[in-house]
Amino acid sequence: MQQVILGLLILHGPLSLYAVQRQFQQGVSLFYSASFGSIQRALKQLAEQGLVTVADASSGARGSKPYTVTAAGRRAWHEWMLSPVTGGDVETTVLARTFFLGLLTDPAERRQALTAIRARVEADLAELEEVARRVDAGEIPAEFADVFAFQRATLDYGIRSNRLALTWCDELVASVER
Repeated sequence: MQQVILGLLILHGPLSLYAVQRQFQQGVSLFYSASFGSIQRALKQLAEQGLVTVADASSGARGSKPYTVTAAGRRAWHEWMLSPVTGGDVETTVLARTFFLGLLTDPAERRQALTAIRARVEADLAELEEVARRVDAGEIPAEFADVFAFQRATLDYGIRSNRLALTWCDELVASVER
């Protein structure tokens, strides 16, 4: 979540906690859900890490403390954008990085970010296809046939989703290269 908040602050300039939450609701929530409390905690952690600064409440807006990204925060966000995609929630990470891809002005960096995204999707697809090969090679006892059919359908969904994501990545890479 911290990287998404840094991206929002880079994109929209100084924002209060309430404005960050509004930005989540107006776009980021399509792929990333965050409660008010989790946004508040993340902003506090970012400030403690020196990745954002927080100003005193302005006289015109009660409780409005604008958060601003520091140079260290910009570097941390930039490194995240170009790093390999890790962790368990791949789809959210992929969509978050894609959402902010336009903030990378260097076409080579955009390609690098997309290459990292594509590599993770490709690796996940290969892993799922290997699981499918092993599962399909095994004998399923008749009493588990109905259960297996739906478990195999779940695996098939994952394979199809990753194939679609790989095609989507290839289209994005092609659009960047034009």
